Amino acid sequence: MQSTLSSISQTISTKMLSFYPEPQNNNSLVEACPHHTYLRHCINLAKLSPPRPALFRAGAVLVSRKLVRGTDDELYNDDRLLSSGYTMELVKSPHAEQACLSNYAAVHEVPDSEVGDVLPSEPDRTLVMYIGFEPCVENVGRDESCVQKIIDTRKGGRKGVEKVYFGSLSPCSSDEQPSARQMLGEAGIEWQLVEGLEREILAVATEGYGNNKRF
Repeated sequence: MQSTLSSISQTISTKMLSFYPEPQNNNSLVEACPHHTYLRHCINLAKLSPPRPALFRAGAVLVSRKLVRGTDDELYNDDRLLSSGYTMELVKSPHAEQACLSNYAAVHEVPDSEVGDVLPSEPDRTLVMYIGFEPCVENVGRDESCVQKIIDTRKGGRKGVEKVYFGSLSPCSSDEQPSARQMLGEAGIEWQLVEGLEREILAVATEGYGNNKRF
């Protein structure tokens, strides 16, 4: 078990180093906005999930980002990729956001329900999650929805995930329940729809998807 956890941790560290290299100009405080870079990584993660008739394919990454001292402005040249996940990577956590948080919990040897307890909480940094598309709001079997799992990282006054970026709205939505955007906002979590990659994200997400609308 310990060797498996060490292997997971080493894989995440390797991903971090190769995925987001040091900026070439170390004298610059802020490098180019990386939102598309992370969302393209989410697309590539989604492609690791075989097309299915009853699930949308997605990828998610969790990032620790430095803030400008005394402000909420973000710096991008010191990002730390903490974890990642994709659809059906884990049978117990079939959605990308769930897998991302579950992988982090596994590395720190805690149950999924306690992942908020081990997420880093630093005064000069913020936790950001990038997802291919807007998180789901429906329960997955007996499990909580993806948006609720993100919100739960802030239980008990914890900082948890403070900002969520996605490249598309939900591929399926319902007027009978609040949107993930509304739920995130009510929980004090900032969200932003990043434009420019929606067509590519949805093409990957819906490949193989049929009429059985399980999300």
